[in-house]
Amino acid sequence: MALTQFTRNYTDRSSDKGYQFEFYCDKCGTGLRSSFVANKLGMAAGFLRAASSLFGGALGGAAQSADYVKDALRGEGWDAAFKSAIDEARSRFRQCAQCGRWVCPEVCWHETRSLCKVCAPEAVAVASPAMTASPACPHCRANVSSGAKFCPECGKSLALATACAKCGARFATAGKFCPECGEPRR
Repeated sequence: MALTQFTRNYTDRSSDKGYQFEFYCDKCGTGLRSSFVANKLGMAAGFLRAASSLFGGALGGAAQSADYVKDALRGEGWDAAFKSAIDEARSRFRQCAQCGRWVCPEVCWHETRSLCKVCAPEAVAVASPAMTASPACPHCRANVSSGAKFCPECGKSLALATACAKCGARFATAGKFCPECGEPRR
């Protein structure tokens, strides 16, 4: 059986009346509620229960039978509704090719780079030319000359590693430690 993508961040809002799901942006939490899909057997069982309370007798047994059938077929109905909801939500979110996050296009997607804004942050406006005069070492924050390969203060390479030296996990963002094993980033 193939695995279904886009299922990490959702809430099941289904009831005996039908199926509905909410999907959320992996970065900001913006949500999308899928269309409601009625569970015909669940609604029929509800009508039979209501009629049975009014008229009693055989309708009560029919309502109970309808509940058993609804419960027996719940898996197939739920699966079909969930697949439909995933297709609906997938068209409203974008998946980052670098980190795999599903994000909302309105807030968390960098359209020109086709990546999420964690992997491709927006350029920040620079307040003064003095702030860009010389780059800083990512390890000790000392000023270094443009084009240098090693820091004159700490001696470490100025290129940040893209993968952890200990466990091999890829770094999606800048940071001092590996998000998987905690190893200091070199």
